[in-house]
Amino acid sequence: MSFSLHEHSDTIVALATPQGVGAIAVIRLSGKEALRLTNKVFKGKNLEKQDSHTIHFGTIRDGDKIIDEVLVSLFVAPKSFTKENVVEISTHGSSYIVNQVIKLLIRNGARPAKPGEFTQRAFLNGQFDLAQAEAVADLIHSDSETSHQAAMHQMRGGFSGEIQKLRAELIHFASMIELELDFGEEDVEFASRDDLRILVEKLLRAVELLIGSFDLGNVIKNGVPTVIAGKPNAGKSTLLNALLNEEKAIVSEIAGTTRDFIEDEINIGGVIFRFIDTAGLRETTDIIESIGVSRTHEKMKSASLILYLFDLTDTDLLEIETDIAKLEDLGVPFVKVANKMDKGNPNLISTLKTKYPDTIFISAGQKENLEALKDRVLELVNLDKFRTGNTIVTNIRHYDSLMKTRDSLLDILQGLEIQITNDFLAMDIRRSLHFLGEITGEITTDDLLENIFRKFCIGK
Repeated sequence: MSFSLHEHSDTIVALATPQGVGAIAVIRLSGKEALRLTNKVFKGKNLEKQDSHTIHFGTIRDGDKIIDEVLVSLFVAPKSFTKENVVEISTHGSSYIVNQVIKLLIRNGARPAKPGEFTQRAFLNGQFDLAQAEAVADLIHSDSETSHQAAMHQMRGGFSGEIQKLRAELIHFASMIELELDFGEEDVEFASRDDLRILVEKLLRAVELLIGSFDLGNVIKNGVPTVIAGKPNAGKSTLLNALLNEEKAIVSEIAGTTRDFIEDEINIGGVIFRFIDTAGLRETTDIIESIGVSRTHEKMKSASLILYLFDLTDTDLLEIETDIAKLEDLGVPFVKVANKMDKGNPNLISTLKTKYPDTIFISAGQKENLEALKDRVLELVNLDKFRTGNTIVTNIRHYDSLMKTRDSLLDILQGLEIQITNDFLAMDIRRSLHFLGEITGEITTDDLLENIFRKFCIGK
């Protein structure tokens, strides 16, 4: 599949609703001939004479054969998502009907849309920039309040506005440096080097903030990988089941019954947590179980959060202290979770409350104090920055471009320090502008567009 910046003048068609049998299906067309092509197979009003944003009842016919009774919605250019003529045909949800209608439209001059081609046309026609186009896909796949808010903020131009501001300030100096190059024979300075340094340092701080937001953005978009770790029979599977409100994991009195990973998701406060119940942390001679324990250590290293669970009826203070020291060495945020609070040794509980006041005491089996545990894990995600409206980077492509922008800005500062010639200084500034422009689409290529839009579903 290959996208072209110039070959998008034909009329495309695709199913816009999910595949499968449902009450209705929506078939979407976009292009100059969308109204005319639909009108050729529609029996009802003359669609080419109707106003934009109107809906019309009629039938789709292949000659004299009626395929279906439909509702046709019209969006006349430029008042549509793609800024082209757009028609949406609502049919009954039969896959047979959908296929017959699409084949009929193709025979009459439309062609099947490629993945993401409707959104690609909206971008190419200036409906929004590339970062906003990518946010459309994020919005479709958002499965929590925070991922939805982040996608909406980006789609409405919040992130793009930040990038365009940074770029506009640098463009002025770039033009002044280029002007100096035109007067290379004369000793003139149109751009103050001190002012340029101040600006680049300011831009660098802004770029660093955006780069630093990516960890949070990745959490918002993809969820928090959270490992439940502890020695066998501490209640890890019981806790997972209690959090999920279902019997996802096998619960047994036999130590070591979880020999692999059980993973599921839970929405806490608008954030998706991907909980992973792992094999117990203990020395074992069982080959299969030992593989599970080894994998647990690997999972813990790559997790964003660890719930260290220990059984108050079967763990002493020294063992808890040893485990905590090992977890601190990992450098991964963790929550100390004391299970079976209803049966635990009162002296041990009192000691833990004094020595580790941030310990959460629960009873997984009785589902007691789970809300306190949820509050703590949510607190560790640190959503305050997001909820105050700050721009958060959620896209790995944007993160990569920002990292390259930072490097090129540092090159500008180094060049100013050693007083490099104007042509090399101009080159570094152009590189910074290039990488910022890649984010919003001021700088783009067919290959870049293909890589982005092929990830979209067909019909979007």
